[in-house]
Amino acid sequence: MEEGGIQGHVQQTIVSMLKIKNESIRVFLAEALCTFSMMVFGLGSVAQVVTGNGTFGEYLSINIGFALGVAMGVHIGGNVSGAHMNAAVSFTMCVFGRLRWKMLPLYVFAQFLGSFFAAGTVFLIYYEAIHHYCGGNFTVSGPKATAGIFATYPAPYLSIYTGFFDQVLGTAMLLLCLMALADQRNKPVVPRGEPVGVGLLVLLIGISLGSNSGYAINPTRDLGPRIFTLMAGWGLEVFKAGNGWWWVPVVAPLFGGVIGALIYTTFVELHHPDRGSTETLPINEPECVRLDKYKKGSTDICV
Repeated sequence: MEEGGIQGHVQQTIVSMLKIKNESIRVFLAEALCTFSMMVFGLGSVAQVVTGNGTFGEYLSINIGFALGVAMGVHIGGNVSGAHMNAAVSFTMCVFGRLRWKMLPLYVFAQFLGSFFAAGTVFLIYYEAIHHYCGGNFTVSGPKATAGIFATYPAPYLSIYTGFFDQVLGTAMLLLCLMALADQRNKPVVPRGEPVGVGLLVLLIGISLGSNSGYAINPTRDLGPRIFTLMAGWGLEVFKAGNGWWWVPVVAPLFGGVIGALIYTTFVELHHPDRGSTETLPINEPECVRLDKYKKGSTDICV
């Protein structure tokens, strides 16, 4: 028993030495890992559909893959970094004072690295399948195009202006609903149900607003893999395609996120009864929120 106690003490000492106590490093590692996991599942589902010619899935399976990937990402980093996995979410949280501005570069860099290395991982796993599918000719457009496995590109009929609005709307709906899911004075997601709630939200956006341009609604999700494809053999065409489309999923979601959060705040959150007024309401009133059940809202359940 004494020997076992010594071994346990040594193990605890080693664990204590390896444990990272710096908050910024912990946040960075968690945000990078949850973004990496989300993107591996999402990009992997696209790779299966494209290289399998529909044998291993279809458009819906891509939406489900990204939705479940987001849910797993929230499980991985939710209580450490908030699992934003999206620069538009992090930027919006800073604008609304729910994340310190000095943390924004750390979040964006972690998300970028997670997305970049996820693209590299999927490329290695599916390299032979991609090579077999396109005959080794890595193209951005055409019947055997494969660049769309990693980054988003607009449909042939889509103009830059409509595409910009498409990305603004998609991201606005994302942040509007995330604010609602986190609003403890409204109808928030059930306790410990954040991963499912956020995953279903991403699935909903995908099946309703995804066909025009792949619903990137996430600057880091799109830019990291796009840069990887530039380096992996697709060339500069990844930045030229779609009339220079690449900047739209980088810039538009930043506007959309703030607009969506502002709409929810203006229409709903701003008008919640204050604590004093809710005390006079009957406890069985359906619209009444009991004070002992009230908690300050949090936007940590994010994509």
